[in-house]
Amino acid sequence: MAAEHPEAAKQLSVVAENVGSHLPELARDIEEYVFTEIPELRGDATVIKILQASIAENAATLLHILENDIPLDKIEGPAAALEYARRLAQRDIPLSTLIRAHRIGSWRFLQWCLDELNRQDTDEDLATATNRRMLQVSFGYNDRVTEHVIVVYQQERDHWLLGQTAARGARVRDILTEKDVDLNWAEPALGYRLRQNHLGLVAWLPTVKGEGAGLALLDRITNEVARKLGCPARPLFVPRDAVLSWAWLPFGSRGEVSSEQLSNVIGLSDPSVHVCAGSIGYGIEGFRSTHRQAMRAQELAAAASPTPQFTDFSAVAPIALMATNIDDMRAWVWGILGPLVVDDESSARLRETMQIFLSTGCSYTATASAQILHKNTVQYRIRKAEEIMEHPVQKGHTDLEVALRAVQYLGSTLLRTSPE
Repeated sequence: MAAEHPEAAKQLSVVAENVGSHLPELARDIEEYVFTEIPELRGDATVIKILQASIAENAATLLHILENDIPLDKIEGPAAALEYARRLAQRDIPLSTLIRAHRIGSWRFLQWCLDELNRQDTDEDLATATNRRMLQVSFGYNDRVTEHVIVVYQQERDHWLLGQTAARGARVRDILTEKDVDLNWAEPALGYRLRQNHLGLVAWLPTVKGEGAGLALLDRITNEVARKLGCPARPLFVPRDAVLSWAWLPFGSRGEVSSEQLSNVIGLSDPSVHVCAGSIGYGIEGFRSTHRQAMRAQELAAAASPTPQFTDFSAVAPIALMATNIDDMRAWVWGILGPLVVDDESSARLRETMQIFLSTGCSYTATASAQILHKNTVQYRIRKAEEIMEHPVQKGHTDLEVALRAVQYLGSTLLRTSPE
């Protein structure tokens, strides 16, 4: 084998340093590429965030190795990559999908490095030697990390399958995905009656607690909520991973529960737990639809800043259905609100007054009463908002109401930090 070029390590260090200066863009590009190639990895928002962290950590670690010529035998798998392997194991996503994601991400990473090497305009011998060294180190790193995540995945998969809840979770997934379900089989298998009204919940914790403590807390709160809402039987509780659960509250023949009542009950529970609820539905179709709604509400809550403790789908349905692409939604909101999208106290006051004003049929008196303000103050704020937006509040008021509602729930996620 030919001796390595004496300048290859130095040249590779320059390449890694330059690529590292664009690390956020690199991580986003790899993420988009992985999702395009493996769309089944698109799941709930929590797991997507862990994948994003895994990509960023892997890219940063490998760039650090390339830049500083660090021996691979000193490298362990990044924590986020190992955690992502655990989550996929808990969700019954095949190991082959996880390994493919690592291969695809590695290829996209190398494309960035190769493009940067080409921009260096080095002589052919040095470029070839640098390229060879880059491939050797990156493939060695990914081989090492992949071995780690495979072990973690298999250990977590074995552990999860041994749990008593795994069989129940598999049955629930079958009910959610299959069109024809034998209720006479499904109900005894679940220990839960499907021929009744249900309210779907998604509950999660922002961080992992001690061994089993997170799920125990979610289970306890789910049962507390069911009891306080007067459910005639125990809820169906299905853990999804160490910090996330699905649940269905049994309501029997009762077909209504107010959003205010739900909010009050959940507000009295542990503040570290976030909960999203669907709308009450009947039978197996209601079982599915209330769950889908709760999942949509969770996607919205996960995108909000700060994350609300409780989100009711019935209160945010239009926003939740719009929020599949936050970047497009942000652009639309900015177009509607103009300079009022600034994340400051003054703009927030004007947005709040406008929202109440529109919801009361553009009544100054009702708005003043709702905000405990003088009518003249309300009139001043509306005039001020119109001056800033450069058009009357009533013009395009439907879009304006939706934009204001979106900002109400998503907060700073949709706002600018300062005026343009």
